Amino acid sequence: MSSREVVVLSVGGVRFVTRASTLQQFPESRLARMVNDDDREFKLVNGEFFVDRDGVLFSYIMDFLRTLQVSLPTDFSDYQRLQREAEFYGLYPLADLLSQEHLLKPRLEILEVRFSLQEMQAFFRIFGSCSTTIEALAEQITVFTGQQSGQGWNSPLPFQKQLVPLPLERPSHHDMFFLCAIEYSAGDQFVARYVSIKPDKRKLINGTNVLGLLLDTLLKDGFRLISTRTIAGEEKVECYTFERMKRAAGLAIVVNQAPGSSGVAQARRSQVQKGK
Repeated sequence: MSSREVVVLSVGGVRFVTRASTLQQFPESRLARMVNDDDREFKLVNGEFFVDRDGVLFSYIMDFLRTLQVSLPTDFSDYQRLQREAEFYGLYPLADLLSQEHLLKPRLEILEVRFSLQEMQAFFRIFGSCSTTIEALAEQITVFTGQQSGQGWNSPLPFQKQLVPLPLERPSHHDMFFLCAIEYSAGDQFVARYVSIKPDKRKLINGTNVLGLLLDTLLKDGFRLISTRTIAGEEKVECYTFERMKRAAGLAIVVNQAPGSSGVAQARRSQVQKGK
């Protein structure tokens, strides 16, 4: 790789090494002009471009130039300062996205687990403010039904028939329902419902064990338990309420590089779903 292909910048005392083509993503930006020696404000000192700006914020600008996406930490708050930095460098598509702060801020997500234990049956209903979280959780939970011989919850014998997976009940996009149970018996024969929650491979029939695994799964997925309460009625229902900050969808810039274009980077906004 030739020296012309590699550019070193010292921004506010923070050193960055990148390709010239990365800085030229937007040809009319000051960074592109700097590489082309068309912006004299950026001084070349000992082979490095010296820039008297905020080096920490510039790391987010470099990430944007490398990915063409705006992806900020959940605790990020300097939207206006970062917007000013983008404007200074002439990255107006980025500045435009940052001006729409509400699209980039993470949102508080609430999830509630309701658990009811009735003799040999345990009922679970899960409500969530985010439908995609409920959808993802539904893909982790499987209920299996099968016949067995035994005396109850804690003494199952080997299955007499292969377990059959059952779909979860989905009353709406924001909740789901399932149960684990010994449903009925004929002599010492039971039809049982077992619950499995990925990535755990066990098939559990004891409702308390399923509850413990479900709560542990949510905690590992970034949720925080904020309250517990009991609803007293004909059926005692235990309620567990969780919250977490859900990362906003990343915003992507799509650069028009079609032949015959003016050479100015044209951009449009599109949402790209990020991970949890």
